[in-house]
Amino acid sequence: MEFNRREWLGAGAALAGMAALPKVAQAQAAYTVPESMIHPELRPILRQFTSTFAKMPAWTVANLPELRKPFPFADFTPLATVPYERKVIPVGKPHPDVPIYVINAKPGTSRPAILHTHGGGYVTGSAETSVRQMQELAAKLDCVVVTVEYRLAPETTYAGSMEDNYAGLKWLHANAESLGVDRSRIAVMGESAGGGHAAILALLARDRGEVPLCFQCLIYPMLDDRTGTTRKVQPWVGALGWTPAQNRFGWESFLGGKPGGAKAPKYAVPARMADLNGLPPAFIAVGTLDLFCDEDIDYAQRLNNAGAQTELVVVPGAIHGFDLIALMSKAKLGYWFEGVKLNALRRGLGLPAA
Repeated sequence: MEFNRREWLGAGAALAGMAALPKVAQAQAAYTVPESMIHPELRPILRQFTSTFAKMPAWTVANLPELRKPFPFADFTPLATVPYERKVIPVGKPHPDVPIYVINAKPGTSRPAILHTHGGGYVTGSAETSVRQMQELAAKLDCVVVTVEYRLAPETTYAGSMEDNYAGLKWLHANAESLGVDRSRIAVMGESAGGGHAAILALLARDRGEVPLCFQCLIYPMLDDRTGTTRKVQPWVGALGWTPAQNRFGWESFLGGKPGGAKAPKYAVPARMADLNGLPPAFIAVGTLDLFCDEDIDYAQRLNNAGAQTELVVVPGAIHGFDLIALMSKAKLGYWFEGVKLNALRRGLGLPAA
């Protein structure tokens, strides 16, 4: 099975977190996942990259420059057919201005919009390398997407990055007319740590009362600093994709202190927010082998109990980043999940079903 460069688009963040693969001793998780537990369509590609990802550096501050390099196999070249523009907007003192990428703006129209936050464990990833993926999404939904180049941890903790993202959301709302956006149809969306940021944005928007949100799309979101620290998981959960050790590093960098303690800063850890009332409807998806499985299921249940109608999709045998891996290999699982996600977004944004 071979993959061309373009098929690696968007897979860097998902695959960069793999410390090892099936049938390989897990250096960080100390557990070998039986192949029978892995979704059949994911097994071939995981086998293919055993040697590549066994060489991945450990997630430490010293290794961050290496971990932050663009994934070598990926082609992040933006599409020529979907317009995009880089802008720099104010966040407000004491924060520096933040770059954003505005995708598929069409003045004179009234379409839905998505504020997107990229993944990367709070310590890696970039909005710039998300542009092409967001162009494809914007074209499929005929919507506007704004993706934020928020500051990464540990150089900046949650207190800075959440304000970067909120500034992007406020800018989108304030400039709705010039972008061709219907202010009543603005959603937040993110994957992994970006899903955590999107959940934080929904909480901030609710409490600050400046930007009404219609929907939140959280793809295997990173929501709880206790996972892998004070809250243990089964050994096969998180052994592939994103491990407890990586999770501890990401959260410690993001919080600026040890994760899993008795308390967490307000808004920094969505799963720790006691009050989820008044939040918009949501879509949450996660795999059963993903480290975030339990926390995502719990958050979906709590949202539903708080009146935020939430669709939860739990994919058997799927690891962190499963959708990107499946699309790379042209597996049916990837196309199926893409359809499920798009239909959820259509409902949330008030668009007709496909």
